Amino acid sequence: MIRTAAWLALGLLVAAPLAIVLGMGFGSVAPGVPPVRWPIGAEGWQGSLEAWSLLFADGYYLDAFLRALRLAALTATLCLVIGFGMALGIASARPERQLLLLALVLLPFWTGFVLRLSAWVGLLRDSGWINTVLLSLGLIEAPLALLYTEGAMLAGMVHGYLPFAVLPLYATLARRDPALEEAAADLGASPFTVFRTVTLPLAAPAAAAAFLLVFIPAAGEVVIPELLGAPDSILIGRAIWAEFFQTRDWPAAAALATALLAVLLLPVALYQRLARR
Repeated sequence: MIRTAAWLALGLLVAAPLAIVLGMGFGSVAPGVPPVRWPIGAEGWQGSLEAWSLLFADGYYLDAFLRALRLAALTATLCLVIGFGMALGIASARPERQLLLLALVLLPFWTGFVLRLSAWVGLLRDSGWINTVLLSLGLIEAPLALLYTEGAMLAGMVHGYLPFAVLPLYATLARRDPALEEAAADLGASPFTVFRTVTLPLAAPAAAAAFLLVFIPAAGEVVIPELLGAPDSILIGRAIWAEFFQTRDWPAAAALATALLAVLLLPVALYQRLARR
């Protein structure tokens, strides 16, 4: 009974919406609400492959895909490096302090997401705190162009997604057996060797999960590139949003969204295969 209910919920909440979006990608633009002529109607198949051809014929969308994947991979890598050190520090702290340190990691979630991004705007704009301090110290003669750059997007995305990397790493590192590291140290291993041969292999599955937890949502991010990115730096998330709400080309948006989902399923499938092995 429980298994049947679970499959029913997955069908209604996951499979059915995906099927609708996939079918929408084979439709064509039409006036009305929604602005889609469905591929299968009273006269049979009336679908079109025009929306899917945009993925390969138009370099605009391919560039948006590659730029989004590159930025997401860089964001996930930085979150993994920074988050590993934070998680290891929290896991190595005294038990009574770990809860406080975890609360500090989750503290950004207690404020609105857009509000946090607005703080980055205040820091990075020409008259912001960073340029003001640098100018007052005489380190620069004119304000630096920090806002609306790829660096600003990267800073906002690392800040927004860092807790997603810290939490799974902490959950694994907090359960590790310190006796293994102590035994390696007693046998003459240096601290770096202990980390490389004992700590890092133990945390490798959590590190892979942390990378995916950051990479997958970062690849389709819309809000951060919209507020911190340059107008001409279009990522695939912004392109999908524009097709849905500006040009109202829902078939193109559905095709782009389906293609993005297919691309993001590849690392998930690879992770599951490696986990089984």
